Amino acid sequence: MPVGRVRDGALDLLKWLALLSMVLDHLRYVGLSLDGLYVPGRLAFPWFCLAIAANLHRVAGTPVTRQWHYVGWLLLFSVISEVPYRMFIEDADTLNVLPTLALGLLVARGWHQKALLDRGLALIAVMIAAVFSTQLMFGFFGVLLPLAMVLVFCRPWYFSILPGAVCVVANQWQALLNSGTFLALSGLTVCMVAPLLGLVLLRHAKNAAPPAMRRWAYSLYPAHFMVLLAVRQVIA
Repeated sequence: MPVGRVRDGALDLLKWLALLSMVLDHLRYVGLSLDGLYVPGRLAFPWFCLAIAANLHRVAGTPVTRQWHYVGWLLLFSVISEVPYRMFIEDADTLNVLPTLALGLLVARGWHQKALLDRGLALIAVMIAAVFSTQLMFGFFGVLLPLAMVLVFCRPWYFSILPGAVCVVANQWQALLNSGTFLALSGLTVCMVAPLLGLVLLRHAKNAAPPAMRRWAYSLYPAHFMVLLAVRQVIA
């Protein structure tokens, strides 16, 4: 979420595009033959992780209590979103994506802030991710992706291969690779290049002026499940 009065138009644009990608991905579950949306849907998670990295750089120097708001809002909507998520994805075998992002934020924040408390919470988050990897969407490596984004955020573009590789592993690369289909291989390719595309957008879209994405945007995550559920019921 944004900090202070100065808006970063490129960051807001990245968040809106990540949200759009997520909605496109979930349209595959409304009952229509839309499997091709799996490919653009691979942009959503790495771009949300990149937004976390960008926000960590923006909040440097702000009061600690304000920085903790990010974690609090993610945890709150992790709980709120679970029921709509389960209603829409009836055969879900993981939690919704927000717990993964919350743990990932703690890990990335521990590296970025370097305070003893932050480092301790980051270690706990890594341990939770390791123990409950199968219950987390995108698993253990999904929790590490925000950290990978932080590590390359201010580095030359070719360093994006690191978060790209982490993103591929987080997306069950073995199953996708073994399937050998064009759709699966395209999804893997998008996972690899998504961090680079996001970094390019953040660095070259500074003049963008999309609607500001503030704290109300957290509610869009559970809300979009309910809207798509209603669409599915109408179609059925």
